[in-house]
Amino acid sequence: MSTAPTSITCTSLAFAWPDGTDVFDGLQVAFGPGRTGLVGVNGSGKSTLLKLIAGELVPADGAVRVAGEIGYLPQNVTLDTGLRVDEALGIAAARAALHAIEAGDVAEEHFTAVGDDWDAEERARATLGELGLGHIDLDRTIGEVSGGESVLLRLAALLLRRPDVLLLDEPTNNLDLHARRRLYAAVSAWPGVMVVVSHDRELLDLVDQIADLRSGEVTWFGGNYSAYEEALAVEQDAAERMVRVAESDLRKQKRELADAQVKLARRKRYGQKMQDSKREPKIVMGARKRAAQESAGKHRILHEERLTEARERLDEAVEAVRDDDEIRVELPYTAVPPGRSVLTLMDLELRYGARVEGGLDLRGPERIALIGRNGAGKTTLLRTIAGELEPVRGEVHAHVPMRFLPQRLDVLDDRLTVAENVARFAPGATNNRVRARLARFLFKGARADQLAATLSGGERFRAALAALMLAEPAPQLLMLDEPTNNLDMASVRRLTSALESYEGALIVAGHDVPFLESIGITRWLVLDGRLSETTAEAVGERGSFGLPG
Repeated sequence: MSTAPTSITCTSLAFAWPDGTDVFDGLQVAFGPGRTGLVGVNGSGKSTLLKLIAGELVPADGAVRVAGEIGYLPQNVTLDTGLRVDEALGIAAARAALHAIEAGDVAEEHFTAVGDDWDAEERARATLGELGLGHIDLDRTIGEVSGGESVLLRLAALLLRRPDVLLLDEPTNNLDLHARRRLYAAVSAWPGVMVVVSHDRELLDLVDQIADLRSGEVTWFGGNYSAYEEALAVEQDAAERMVRVAESDLRKQKRELADAQVKLARRKRYGQKMQDSKREPKIVMGARKRAAQESAGKHRILHEERLTEARERLDEAVEAVRDDDEIRVELPYTAVPPGRSVLTLMDLELRYGARVEGGLDLRGPERIALIGRNGAGKTTLLRTIAGELEPVRGEVHAHVPMRFLPQRLDVLDDRLTVAENVARFAPGATNNRVRARLARFLFKGARADQLAATLSGGERFRAALAALMLAEPAPQLLMLDEPTNNLDMASVRRLTSALESYEGALIVAGHDVPFLESIGITRWLVLDGRLSETTAEAVGERGSFGLPG
């Protein structure tokens, strides 16, 4: 690592998507040494900010300055499946040269390729071991490792480069508990500048400070995510009290204005009565009337100014209270009667070797959690049930309409808008119905016309889920693969509430045990070469998704 001071400075940063959607307009933010958790609701621009810092996107205005080398782990890691592991780690040339030198070839080009990196292979093996990947041979190809392992391989490549600044975007997505523990250790030991975007509470509790990105501005909170939540709760309690005080003051000013108007009306009637009765000289009555009108005008203006000020104070108080929109997932009526056959698997053998020996019957509105280590075959099983993959042998029979929401959310066509994507799944639905449903997923007005390619991870999830829920026919079997990836915590709570009210059968593959427990799982299935049943107690006790501990 370099010895230069490391920092990230964003000055007057502006960025908008090609369709004109503004993300930042004059953003000012700087990140210094230590670990920073970057949080905010879905669509606030967290991933976009990391891409701007990493140079993956170019700002429309302003500047990004980084002191030191950057390492960037994107939200969706994609590696060429034909690459060897040593190529993915960036040590292939040095490794080949070392092997040639060891074999007696002393050509100058080999020494040039090695440079000062004589321990490249040893460092690579040590880094893989620290991340729980010691079993992966450097000559294997990326196509032979799981999605979670490919994330850790990309992180290993970054650690081997020893950058000064490390940017991590949802790094625990798709990682099983063991892999997450390895990543937590790597984060805890990081000595430089780190900015991490995540919805993983345990990971965010390892950071030194929280940067809250909201409405194009960053607010700083010292400490980890738990400390941030406590500080935010105190702040919001105070803000809500200020709203109540401002509302009370507004009511008071309205009453006083009304009372003043009644008094002024009485004075006016009394003056008119005196004038009609001609009890005083005309000149005296005229002077009295002018004085009364001036007094009345000043009185009215005073109370109206007080009322305006009270309204402004209320507006300011309300603005300080967070009322973030959350997705409103109102699922269609999809009830499955108890005992009805939903899905049958018979002597199933999957690609890459996993098996469902004997078979599996899913009946009625059962809720199955599909758990297991990275690479065990959970996604392969779901894709086989969905008909996307052919089994090596055995049979799959779905007896009800079903829909599958994959990890990569590739049900969306990036060339189409959100509304057009949803309409693909429900060709019989009117444009008004499509847009009404999308509004419940926070795609209101022009946001429904955003291209899918411009969506953030959380926005993409909402659009994909909306497409499946509006599909015809409505699904009575819903299969979700790591559904909490890329969702902010408010959206996870809303998804939990929606799935609790869903009346169909459910299969959820994932590593987020608290989420799985919250949606009322009735059966826990472990895939580890073969499919077997476990219990919630066993999952909790072993802390490793029911696998041998």
